[in-house]
Amino acid sequence: MSLALDSAAQDLLFREARTANTFTDEPVTDEQVQAIYDLVKYGPTAFNQTPLRITLVRSPEARERLVKHMAEGNQPKTAAAPLVAILSADNEFHEELPALLPHFPQAKDMFFAERPVREGSALVNSALQAAYFIIGVRAAGLAAGPMTGLDFAGIQKEFLDDDHTPLMVINIGKPGEDAWFPRSPRLAFDEVVTTV
Repeated sequence: MSLALDSAAQDLLFREARTANTFTDEPVTDEQVQAIYDLVKYGPTAFNQTPLRITLVRSPEARERLVKHMAEGNQPKTAAAPLVAILSADNEFHEELPALLPHFPQAKDMFFAERPVREGSALVNSALQAAYFIIGVRAAGLAAGPMTGLDFAGIQKEFLDDDHTPLMVINIGKPGEDAWFPRSPRLAFDEVVTTV
């Protein structure tokens, strides 16, 4: 059975796309990032919540502050990437629900009045949104280098606040020379899918 996306789009988004480890020095513009967000904001989440927050690290001073919180192996590529984004979950996302879910505004207090519930929901749904963001970066013809090898507490203290939980850091740009590690194996369909 064929997919609705043509083969070139499938390659761009999935089969040929990889985590980039080097980048060219071609800049990533605010217009590109806005186009990416304007595309991926339509990805589904529970209750239409949008807990993902994106902090673009553009200034040299901010980049230096960020690099010191990255794992040693991630520091050089984070220092050199054209753009770096910190993705985090807003644990107070429920405040926006009356506007985002106008047909069910009481969801804000009915389901998300307690902080631990919000944190769990924000984590799951912002992770979904982060995956959409990575696909959006690829759709823009750029490469993404998502990383979780970092000091989460340090990044939260340096760039965020107690209401925002860091998820990952993503290097973004055009892939550079020797950008890719060899493709690692993936599990086969029957190793993952069960029918009941």
